[in-house]
Amino acid sequence: MSPNRDELKAQVIAAVEAQREALIDLSLRIHENPEVGFQEEKACQWLCGYLEEHGFAVERPFCQLPTAFQASSGDAHPRVGLLAEYDALPGLGHACGHNLIAASSTGAAVAVSSVLAATGGSVAVIGTPAEEVYGGKAIMAERGAFDDVDAAMLFHPGSRNAVLTGALACASIDVEYFGKESHASTRPEAGINALDALILSFTAVNALRQQIKDSDRIHGIITDGGQVPNVIPAHSAASFLVRAEDDASLDELKERVLSCFKAGAQATGARLEYRWGDVQYAPLRTNRPLAEACGANLARLGRKVSDSSTSRGMGSTDVGNVSAVVPTIHPSIAVGPRGTVIHTPEFANMAASREGHRSLLDAAKALAMTAVDVLVDADLRQRMQVEFGRQV
Repeated sequence: MSPNRDELKAQVIAAVEAQREALIDLSLRIHENPEVGFQEEKACQWLCGYLEEHGFAVERPFCQLPTAFQASSGDAHPRVGLLAEYDALPGLGHACGHNLIAASSTGAAVAVSSVLAATGGSVAVIGTPAEEVYGGKAIMAERGAFDDVDAAMLFHPGSRNAVLTGALACASIDVEYFGKESHASTRPEAGINALDALILSFTAVNALRQQIKDSDRIHGIITDGGQVPNVIPAHSAASFLVRAEDDASLDELKERVLSCFKAGAQATGARLEYRWGDVQYAPLRTNRPLAEACGANLARLGRKVSDSSTSRGMGSTDVGNVSAVVPTIHPSIAVGPRGTVIHTPEFANMAASREGHRSLLDAAKALAMTAVDVLVDADLRQRMQVEFGRQV
């Protein structure tokens, strides 16, 4: 006799509620001790310890990354992977709410483990460091971290409840110009101005923006513009991010952006050196059948779910690299009102607020219920695989 899905969902909701205070405490500890990418020692230790206390087998380090881990309950298939992020932003702390992500995925996994005897299959929390800057999941995907998972999911805090979310492909580039110093007043003709080369490249990029797709993004900062105003700068440097809706569009846009930097060198005579980042973020391929199941579970919790589906106005995430190898969803849950902006001090405060706690618990419940759907519904798994085959 097949298990009653509604009863199983009621059980995992109750199992999350039983962890309420412990999960809020875990979230607040991570929030109060922000650690940037690949330095998340405390967060990793707390999460692994919590999962071990609830019977999970923990592997750490994982994928040769000291602050990555895998915590498993069971080893059978189907296998659901709940992803945890826990890195903070330099200078801003948990202004992206990763403390909520880590605690919600952890609480959901513990809840699911309590019904595995009835559902079959297994659940794992995969701890993924350095989402913000270094693309930890991209590295882990290349090293096979998600190859044994049938579905991957995590909730991101934001300003809306949405399951059909998108994210842009993204690449980083660091550029440097090398010129020749000279006194800016007495012998300007003897110098080669590296700052002028960089400023010209900025102007070229600004002109390029008129000729690119609405969804494309190019943005950067000057990291070195010279030392004193009376010396022509012999060195300048900048860091840029380039984003597009898909990998092919990103590759094309990268070449156009690089042409802007080459133009600055050609116009001034400065020498250009550049380096594209080692990790490229893939676009997020949301698995629609899995997202629809998650949306129904969110609605069951009383949350109104947005039906919009777009990558415009979105950032980028290394969850996209996961979605290239396994059916994946990365839904959003509202922590603040529409218009709330992540990566701000205000959002860091929201991530430790009462509303943040409520979102954490609802995210954990929705993840746990969706995991139940995957574990007991063979038709859903088939539709997920068909959709995944179309996407890749």
